Amino acid sequence: MIYDLSTTLAYGITFGILIMSIVYTFIRYIYSKEIFYISYCLMQSFSLLFIISYSNMFEISSVVEQIAILGASLFSIVFAVSFYEGNFFPKISNYKELIINTLLFNIVLLTAFYHYMLFEYLPYTIIYAILFISIVFNLKQGFKPTVIYVIGWSLLCFILFVMDFKTLYIQKGYMDLVLLAFAIEAILFTLSVGYKYNSLQIQSNSYEDMLLQQSRLAKSGEMIGNITHQFRQPLNNIAYILINIKKRFENKKLDEVYLEKKISQASMQLEFLSKTIDDFKGFYAPSKQKENFSVQEAINSCLTILSADFKKNNIDLEFIFNTNEDIKIYGVKNELSQVILALLSNANDALKSTEKPYIKIEVTSSNAEVIISISDNAGGIKEKNKEKVFEPYFSTKEQGSGIGLYLVKLIVEESFEGKIELVNKKEGAKFTLFFEKSFD
Repeated sequence: MIYDLSTTLAYGITFGILIMSIVYTFIRYIYSKEIFYISYCLMQSFSLLFIISYSNMFEISSVVEQIAILGASLFSIVFAVSFYEGNFFPKISNYKELIINTLLFNIVLLTAFYHYMLFEYLPYTIIYAILFISIVFNLKQGFKPTVIYVIGWSLLCFILFVMDFKTLYIQKGYMDLVLLAFAIEAILFTLSVGYKYNSLQIQSNSYEDMLLQQSRLAKSGEMIGNITHQFRQPLNNIAYILINIKKRFENKKLDEVYLEKKISQASMQLEFLSKTIDDFKGFYAPSKQKENFSVQEAINSCLTILSADFKKNNIDLEFIFNTNEDIKIYGVKNELSQVILALLSNANDALKSTEKPYIKIEVTSSNAEVIISISDNAGGIKEKNKEKVFEPYFSTKEQGSGIGLYLVKLIVEESFEGKIELVNKKEGAKFTLFFEKSFD
């Protein structure tokens, strides 16, 4: 069959739209692993096969066209169900709701029937019908990506029905309506998925924030124990200072020099307590304000919190700064402290049955990077678990939550756009963090 230039061009544009749709959804699937992307990609692949056969531009058996429609229809169901939002069946508590939902369902059937009669392509009608049901059965749940899709098709079908468009369209001899359907479908899908993608991103960010807070709360019991250890000694010292002042006063030996000395000692203890409280608060403050901050200060705040625990477990801590002590990176300071805290806490737990336990923290830098390494002599991580330790809810500890190292990786890579590496050395595990150096 020989086509004129305009028809050939119309088919060429349709082929292009489908190919772009297939590539776009496949790439989206690779990054998101969302089933609605791959199912839509496969549906459009079968649709491309259908339209190629339908065009009669190539010698393809009609059987192929039927297989293409069947495949596209099956994957259209998978896509629509995975894209569906809300309840599949309405909650009906009285006759009024039953009547309303029955009327709405009949409207869905009638509009879907007209959609098919107009465009004569079953897969797109299936998607339209299922997503239309999603809207009418879940009207109270607010705006959704499916609303864009359904309203777009519904308005188009209504306008074309009122204008008796199909009869006029055929009489004028315009391009095949099937080709028009493919173009409209691509536009509406792109708009809907764009909104859906933004919604998923918001949900993902909320989930990550929830995990971060969950991790902090999971550590709060340990933290309170550490704070108790930190507070006990300074409070005892202040008590002894007050006792000594009282005895001097009772013996009438309290002079100004001695009093100033004891006040200075008490002030130092109070300053230590205040700093400990500030460091503790830093881990639970939901601040997202990014700034240039001192790497040394972020690490020291963790050491202040954990030093009592290290002392209790006889852990020898070595903190080496092989670069400018004022070196800074850009980000949220308490998030780096959270990362360091998680790595040091894991090392602390792993070292409880180790003779002569030690932890080494080393900070170095290159022209562009700040490198923080944390190593211990706890024997390392089993090779079979090395790839799993950064997965959510995977833990080698009986009481572990399995979100600590997952959040470490998430914060380093997402918040700081850095990198984390794990290697087993002869003595134990070594975690290395890479951050972009701040020059401000």
